[in-house]
Amino acid sequence: MVRVMQPHEQDFELLDRWRAGDNAAGEALFARYFDSLCGFFATKCHGEAEDLVQRTLLSCVRSKDAFRKQSSFRTYLFTVARHELYHHFRQRARDGERLDFGTTSVADLVTTPATRLAKDAERRQLVEILRTLPLEQQTLLELHYWEEQDVSALAEIFEATPNAIRVRLHRARAALKDKLQAVGQGDAPWAERMTTDDP
Repeated sequence: MVRVMQPHEQDFELLDRWRAGDNAAGEALFARYFDSLCGFFATKCHGEAEDLVQRTLLSCVRSKDAFRKQSSFRTYLFTVARHELYHHFRQRARDGERLDFGTTSVADLVTTPATRLAKDAERRQLVEILRTLPLEQQTLLELHYWEEQDVSALAEIFEATPNAIRVRLHRARAALKDKLQAVGQGDAPWAERMTTDDP
């Protein structure tokens, strides 16, 4: 009776032939997982999946002799794919921004044209409302929320004590909330952060 090779054994056979110079075996090995790789990237990087698949395959080609068969080739391939995915998002991050993939979602990382337009519209509306506040309140809120200046930094910028800044921030948030409610945007999720006191 002929024993049927398991999928991981077939992978290892193709891998051994590929390492020995059989390029067709390498192509056959990758063909087995091409659709799975495409699916892996498509849910996270729509429109860039094909490029990331190619990068993953190229990385595997470069390190084909490093794989020690301690796991299945499929497991190894998705390990490489995960590293390529993380590298992709780190390259796109703002200078110096540290990404924690244990807490950061794709929605946090990826802006589609539709979401970009929506966010731009929301920001324009918020800017128009902020412009109706006293200049100090507008500046205080923008520096705190958009430039991420904490109370100590704001105290230095505004030449005031930290306690005075906390009071001014509270008043500025309340004034902004009143303005937003006056135009029917008091409950807008995009405005909530700037109208709620810091913990």
